[in-house]
Amino acid sequence: MAHWITTRLLLLLVFVSEAQPSTLHLRTELLNVCMDAKHHKERPGPEDRLHQQCSPWRRNACCTVNTSKEAHKDMSYLYGFNWDHCGKMEPACKRHFIQDTCLYECSPNLGPWITKVDQSWRKERVLNVPLCKEDCETWWEDCRSSFTCKGNWHKGWNWTSGHNQCPVQAACHTFPFYFPTPADLCNEIWSHSYKVSNYSRGSGRCIQMWFDPAQGNPNEEVARFYAEVVSGAGFRRAWAPLLSLALTLTLLWLLC
Repeated sequence: MAHWITTRLLLLLVFVSEAQPSTLHLRTELLNVCMDAKHHKERPGPEDRLHQQCSPWRRNACCTVNTSKEAHKDMSYLYGFNWDHCGKMEPACKRHFIQDTCLYECSPNLGPWITKVDQSWRKERVLNVPLCKEDCETWWEDCRSSFTCKGNWHKGWNWTSGHNQCPVQAACHTFPFYFPTPADLCNEIWSHSYKVSNYSRGSGRCIQMWFDPAQGNPNEEVARFYAEVVSGAGFRRAWAPLLSLALTLTLLWLLC
């Protein structure tokens, strides 16, 4: 049995060692990058005067000062989107949408989830960003008493007035009507830009929408982890223990 296991472990090690180098090195092009989208800078860099909720990204941002200011307006020139399409949105709810906008526009740590799209206003978007579960749960909880008329805010609006209005026969209800759970809100509202994570804030395995810049940007570590997963660099680190196990089994087999 030891000979059988050893043989297969050695074959696995040979296979891994002969893999293409591009699959075994961290894909650094996924780190510290900006999306090719409507208001993003070409490259991230310092923006010392980022406005209010966008300020956590001031040391390294994909957004400009003007973009950060517009992100705080009820209906800005960024996208002409009206948060108050079903009456005045509660301030506690709106602050999450402002923070969501700041993350999307300013973060240079979304590279592992950037994907190509063919849209008039952007060439890239993010898909299935693992949002920390507490950030999602708090977002949903703070929006429970606010109203909307749609479950997917990316499409299906009436734009004839120049800003989004509810489509005909779309009734306004509180958020839980269209988003029964926190996961429904975070996963569906922007066409799966987010995918709620089972991980918690501070785990290094999920993107934080909210963080204290005085403690550094925790999303840098998260982006690096997932860039390693995508590139296979994480598996590369398993070579040493695999080799050690193979040599131990070989020794046991020779002593038998």
